[in-house]
Amino acid sequence: MTRLLTEGGAVAVVDRAAAAAPAKALDVNNPQAKALGYILDTTKVDAKANPMHKADQHCGNCLHYQGKATDPVAPCAIFQGQTVVNKGWCKVWAKKPG
Repeated sequence: MTRLLTEGGAVAVVDRAAAAAPAKALDVNNPQAKALGYILDTTKVDAKANPMHKADQHCGNCLHYQGKATDPVAPCAIFQGQTVVNKGWCKVWAKKPG
């Protein structure tokens, strides 16, 4: 751990090991993933269970995807500390502006 003195005298503690640890792939059986309907392939979304899903929606063009649109996997703002696949999908998909 590293302690940093910031402006105003506040001390911030940074856990370098946690900051440097690579994100791991989100498991579709993770309780949060299951609750949000995360699936590895947007073309296999159950239309009855997810009537709002559209064929062009996938993690790579979602607001929460924290990589480039061409990255095969990237961190997701919803699933903190884990990566999702570009062609995946979940119920909190939101169009990335742009």
